[in-house]
Amino acid sequence: MEEKKKGLKGYYLTTFLIGLGFFTMGLMDPLYDTYIPIFLNKFLDRQSIVGMVMSLDNLLAIFMIPIFSAISDRTHTKIGRRMPYIITFLPLTAIFFFLIPFASLKSLWLLIVCIFFLNIFKQAVRGPVVALMPDIVPADLRSEANGVINTMGGLATILGTVLLARLMDVYITLPSGERVDNILAFPVASVFVLVATILLFFFVREPRVKREDAKKLEKKEPLLKSIKEIFSEKEKSALFILLSLLCWFIAYQGILPFIGQYSVEVLQTSSGTASLAAGMVGIAYAIFAVPSGHFAHKRGRKKTIRLSLALIVVVLSLIAIHGFMLSKVESKPGAIWLYSFWALLFLFGIFWVTVVTNSFPMLWQMADYATMGIYTGVYYFFSQLAAIISPTIAGAVIDIAGYPALFVYGIVFMAFAFFLMGKVHRGEPEDDQE
Repeated sequence: MEEKKKGLKGYYLTTFLIGLGFFTMGLMDPLYDTYIPIFLNKFLDRQSIVGMVMSLDNLLAIFMIPIFSAISDRTHTKIGRRMPYIITFLPLTAIFFFLIPFASLKSLWLLIVCIFFLNIFKQAVRGPVVALMPDIVPADLRSEANGVINTMGGLATILGTVLLARLMDVYITLPSGERVDNILAFPVASVFVLVATILLFFFVREPRVKREDAKKLEKKEPLLKSIKEIFSEKEKSALFILLSLLCWFIAYQGILPFIGQYSVEVLQTSSGTASLAAGMVGIAYAIFAVPSGHFAHKRGRKKTIRLSLALIVVVLSLIAIHGFMLSKVESKPGAIWLYSFWALLFLFGIFWVTVVTNSFPMLWQMADYATMGIYTGVYYFFSQLAAIISPTIAGAVIDIAGYPALFVYGIVFMAFAFFLMGKVHRGEPEDDQE
């Protein structure tokens, strides 16, 4: 009980250093999503092919993250079990991220090769980076620690989109004497990644393996058998939370990609203003990640997640009503329609980050030392599966029934998630298995 009273205070520095891994992803991802299509469009005039290349990261993630998360569980070295992958794959990620804009000046195939290897290394390191935190931070503090880490990821996204992106307008002179733009943000972000790797290596120490944990690791059961055991457990809490997160990510990944388009076509904003809609969710994410972890620490993770899912259903219902009322307006929508939409998305972001911050710690609570990476991997498997399938389904919903139906789509899957979370009976700090 004494440790709970102290809270995260003694782990803030460690959590911050571990969060540097998230920070690097938050820097790279928005630059990747924004500028890779621009680079590809220099060589391709078919957006379907551009879309196929852009889907490569999700396709690789669904396999690479679970595999390397599980492999790192079974790794035993003097520097730890996660660190070998971090100090190998993060620098390689930085190198290929650095090369991408320069490759775009040469040829399509060189660009695609760089994109492919970037995604191989980035997805391979993601699982070990994420699993590092529950290895080090005590079980009852993981919601708060995850809030700190998610905040760092959110701040990095803001830094990448607001500050680093501006460097793409800066001209540099190549050794050949050619002056070019659309380059500089990538090398600068790569330097951040290398610095983060150095800090992680020198200042984060993985805990020593306990004797009983070492015996578990020596068994080295096949990966597929270990994953099968998760789903075949008599107590189905792990299965139900995974199905629940699949549903809420289907809702989220169905709605967010179309928010900008909705802003332009329905609210009639400019293209530049349209990005602020999703930005409302990101701002709420960065502000409320830590408070949501504190709230769950006091009130319980399951109760906090179910309350947040219920409130998300309410907010999405209000957005759907907002859209239906807007469809009755014959003139161009006024500012009040836009601001109220942003306010509702900000509320959505508050409850969404509360769900995300506390669901990972619940799943980790169901793991032991030997399976922490496996549970991390299956979390990403289900979330990435949603990212692959949901945008297509949501787009079809819009085509058939119009934009208000998009939010009904989200309501249905968030409600499913709420129902499934009711069947989860483990995942609180008092369920510690370690």
